[in-house]
Amino acid sequence: MSNIVLLISTNMQKEVITYYASNFVERKAPGVVFAAKLPDTAITLYKSGKLMFQGSGADREAARWGGSAQTTSSPKSSSIGAKGDVLPDGFASMSVLGSDETGTGDYFGPITVAAVYVPASKIELVNELGVKDSKMLTDDYMRRIAPDLRAACIHSVLILRNEKYNALQAKGYSQGKMKAMMHNKALGHTLSKMAPEKPMHILIDQFAERGVYYNYLKNEKDIVRENVLLSTKAEQLHVSVATASILARAAFLKEMDRLSELAGIELLKGASAKVDALAARIWRGQGEEFLRSITKWHFANTEKARKIK
Repeated sequence: MSNIVLLISTNMQKEVITYYASNFVERKAPGVVFAAKLPDTAITLYKSGKLMFQGSGADREAARWGGSAQTTSSPKSSSIGAKGDVLPDGFASMSVLGSDETGTGDYFGPITVAAVYVPASKIELVNELGVKDSKMLTDDYMRRIAPDLRAACIHSVLILRNEKYNALQAKGYSQGKMKAMMHNKALGHTLSKMAPEKPMHILIDQFAERGVYYNYLKNEKDIVRENVLLSTKAEQLHVSVATASILARAAFLKEMDRLSELAGIELLKGASAKVDALAARIWRGQGEEFLRSITKWHFANTEKARKIK
């Protein structure tokens, strides 16, 4: 399916609305000012002035407004330094279920994983809502756009809180195994929510080789395998993973807010020397058991905090 986007002037926007008035359809999605449906083409106009054509007649309709017949295509993995599976041509414009995680390198707080389905028909909407590589976005910005993204897309967000994390780690679970289990479960939940529809592909932001990833899951009852691709820098390869990254981050930040309130002090992200000093302060004031309940206890920060408390 072709997916063509034009940026048009204010005057041309008025002409588009008039021209397609008899084909008007109601679309209450954020950022949409007008939508029309032809037998072979869906037309959507956004507040930003972007005009999107989707369907087999997209080239024809775009040409009416001076648009070139170019479709969205995916950057090749090698072109952005990504490693992993080779993606099919035009991947960026396909209907994809993506997953990503955050919190893995933070001493305080949980690991969070999100899986998000972005069908081809919503790619432009999600971009309009402000999605791009989450590493380029501030925490405040991600908090702000997350509610609209949750409302727009079928998704699942999982939180592995510290007490459960520490219990699993004590049983010998590696962080990689925990992440694999969370990704698999989040993907499974999302597939259930969107059934009977299926994504063209599933893209996981890769943290382990394929064989290692599935070895982590070997004892799981339900394992998501169909059409699964793994790639590093996946948030740059499809908007579904970028959206998952934002929703995972927003969930992590919300949990950090909750833990900060419990601790009576704003917890720091990361695993720096400042984190060591804060951990020592909490240890002195509230004891080891409390500190353990809000941290990834096996991190080196624990011993560093022990020495300075």
